[in-house]
Amino acid sequence: MRYFIVIVFFMSFPIWSQTNFDKAENCFRLEKYEQAKLLFERFLAQHPNDVKSIEYLGDIQCHLRKWEAAIPYYEKLKKLKPNEAEYQYKFGGALAMFAKESNKIKALSLIGDVKESFLKALVLNPNHIGARWALIEIYLQLPGVFGGSESKAIQYSSELLKISPVDGYLSRGHIEEYFERYANAEKQYKKAIETGNSQATYQKLADLYKNKMQQPEKARRILAAFNKNNL
Repeated sequence: MRYFIVIVFFMSFPIWSQTNFDKAENCFRLEKYEQAKLLFERFLAQHPNDVKSIEYLGDIQCHLRKWEAAIPYYEKLKKLKPNEAEYQYKFGGALAMFAKESNKIKALSLIGDVKESFLKALVLNPNHIGARWALIEIYLQLPGVFGGSESKAIQYSSELLKISPVDGYLSRGHIEEYFERYANAEKQYKKAIETGNSQATYQKLADLYKNKMQQPEKARRILAAFNKNNL
């Protein structure tokens, strides 16, 4: 009888662990990030190289805007899965956000690693959309003396256009808006609407009208058009 109890205990342990992981995933989906964090940490203590738990813990820190705390999780994922583009991308994203909230000297010291991660993501997955968006933002935000480049931003936007036309138009609209060429931005966002017909595309054009072109009535009409077309 004693041996039977021991066998049952060890058979039930993986089931208990999986249940613990499922609970953690459920908390994450419900945006109960602190609870999810504790459960994933417990699961990870038993399964130190479980990539999904590590990824979730990194994602939780990002949701909590604790970028520096997220970096070690994604760094570990890069070591465990060096050929996974998404982990390169997430590492670069966390590092970029940490740099953005750091002082200028610290930020500039990190920008090389940020670019390297996004470029590595593109090598591993040439169709990675997020990495191109991230590189566009970097080349827009950086001063020219530190590597900023409108032409580079446009290059990645043009690549997006071939992979995902709606992202191509949205990204080119974003570039035009950044440089205050609002009429050009308007044209690009209209092309995005024609291509994607999504709430996000209508919202970008509405935001441009309301916040940059000082045309709130046009913003109202474009959102009304979305609601009418998607009833």
